[in-house]
Parts: sequence; C-alpha cells; structure tokens
Amino acid sequence: MVKNPGVNGQLGAWIIAKDHPPSAGYAAQTAVATVVSYLVARSFHLPEAYWAPMSTLIVMQSTLSAALPISVQYVAGTAVGAAVGAVTDIYFPANVWAFGVAAFIIGLLCVALRVERSAYRYASITLAIVMLVPRSTSVRLVAIHRFFEVSIGIAVGLAFFALWSRIDQGSSAKASQASSAQ
Repeated sequence: MVKNPGVNGQLGAWIIAKDHPPSAGYAAQTAVATVVSYLVARSFHLPEAYWAPMSTLIVMQSTLSAALPISVQYVAGTAVGAAVGAVTDIYFPANVWAFGVAAFIIGLLCVALRVERSAYRYASITLAIVMLVPRSTSVRLVAIHRFFEVSIGIAVGLAFFALWSRIDQGSSAKASQASSAQ
C-alpha cells in the first residue's frame, strides 16, 4: 500500500488548531453553558429540550465576534424554517414533495433577499425537522417549540460568551497591573 504524505499532511492541517485552540477553561465554559441551556429549556417544559444545548454548542464553536452574526442568522433561519414548515403542513401534511418545494421556495426567498447561506441552511434544517420527523403532536406546535428551543440555546451561548469575555478581560487587566507593579 502506497502512503500519500500530502493527504496525511492536509488532514493534520485541517484538524490541528492554529488560531483558536481549545483550553480547559473553554471546555468548562462550554460544558456549563450546555447544561444551563438544557435546564432552561426544560424549565419551560419544551418536549425536545436537547435542541437548546445543541444550539449552544454550535454558537460556542467560534469566537464571540463570529458567534453574534451566526447567531442572528441561526435564529432568523430557524424562524423561517419553522414558519414555512408549519404553514406547508396545514395544506400538505406529511408530504415529502411539499417539503422539497418548500425548501426550494425558502432558497429562492433567500436569493431574492440576499440572505447569508448559513441562514438558508438553518431554515432548511428546521424545515426538515418540522416536516419530516414523525411525531404525534401538531406540526405547528413542533415548529413553535423548535424555535424556542433553538433560541434558548443561542441566547445562553451568547450570554456565556459575553460573561466569559468579561472574566477574561478582568483577569488580563489584573495580570497586567500585577506585572506593572513589580
């Protein structure tokens, strides 16, 4: 078997962190934020509260400056996907062809409005979850739940980012003062 060092080298370049490696503090922050978002979603008795920590994880896998625009796109896309899924289900319940048409219409809407591709991706994912996952409750109720579960996760992730940034800034300022005093 012939080994290709170019491919192995490329894989390593894709995996090994250069700019933003994780730290123990970051791992702790992420773990706490995901638990908090799950508990908040459960406190509202949302039936699939696990979507909140998944959304928190998505938000927290970038820097704060990158997380805010992605979060806005995620909430907007989720709202569009949930709304289109609920409306489509009123006229075409459990119809895979209607799902395909709805995904295409969402795409055309995003093209017309020049919306970021990630918002379209989130809208389409939410549409698929709302329309294609079998369940015993109303699709409209599922759409509302999904929006709130995702929104809670995003809000908690952003809150933890903001809180962590303030803690880091405070620690950095104290370290600078301590080194200046010496």
